[in-house]
Parts: sequence; structure tokens; C-alpha cells
Amino acid sequence: MNNFGPLLIAEDNDMDLELALEALKSLNLANEIAVVRDGVEALDFLYCRGEYKDREPLNPVVALLDIKMPKVTGIEVLETIKKDKDLQNIPIVMLTSSSEDIDVRKCYDLGANAFVVKPVDFDQFNSAVKEIGLFWGVSNKTPN
Repeated sequence: MNNFGPLLIAEDNDMDLELALEALKSLNLANEIAVVRDGVEALDFLYCRGEYKDREPLNPVVALLDIKMPKVTGIEVLETIKKDKDLQNIPIVMLTSSSEDIDVRKCYDLGANAFVVKPVDFDQFNSAVKEIGLFWGVSNKTPN
């Protein structure tokens, strides 16, 4: 593990969240897995404000963002992260059900590191999340 920053998951769908957590927990990563349910919570977590004001201010090793979240979208969270010099090096994986080319293009234009369409099949979803967790949480090296 390159550091022990948290793995951040921003997901509002209960079933997708449960499957993602199950897949990540099966990897026995040393990292905390932080869960937020909308874009406002994601930004509060990243900026250590609101209910996250007392958390250790360690950037996530990766953030998995759903696009279609309430309050603030994943795309808006991505844009905020990539404009902030203190957050811009956080690897961002868009993990979403959207396969619209306009969403893919916009996310990459804003600086997303990867765009993964959530597979419908349970085993494929499980495998995709494990691969994301292993690569971005273990293999990838980010600047301190």
C-alpha cells in the first residue's frame, strides 16, 4: 500500500454500495473505506467539514464517484476536486451506470483517471470493483 489514506466511495444506490463494499472488504485492504451518499457529503469529507470536521485530513488514495447523485452530482464533485491544488492529485474513478459518450467525454475532460460502467451482472460488478481497489488502492503511487 502506498499510504493508508481512505478509499472514498460516493454512491447513493443501496444495492450498488453493498456490492462494492463487499468486493472491497474481500480484498482485506488496510485502508479505511469511507462511504458518502451524495455529492455534498463527498465534498464535506474531502474538505473535513460538517460531520467530517474531526477526521484525519488525509486525502483518499482513490475516490469512486457515481455520476447521478443527489444534491451535487459526481461530475460537479470531480470538477471541484480537479480545480483544487490540494485535492487535484486524488485519483478519480467514475463508477457509474451511464455509458453515454457525453458523460465519458466530460469526465475525462475534467480530469477523471478512469470511467467504469457498472456491470449489471453481479460477478462482473464484483470483479470490476476488486480490480479498481487493487490497482488504485495498492499498486498506484500518488504524490504525497
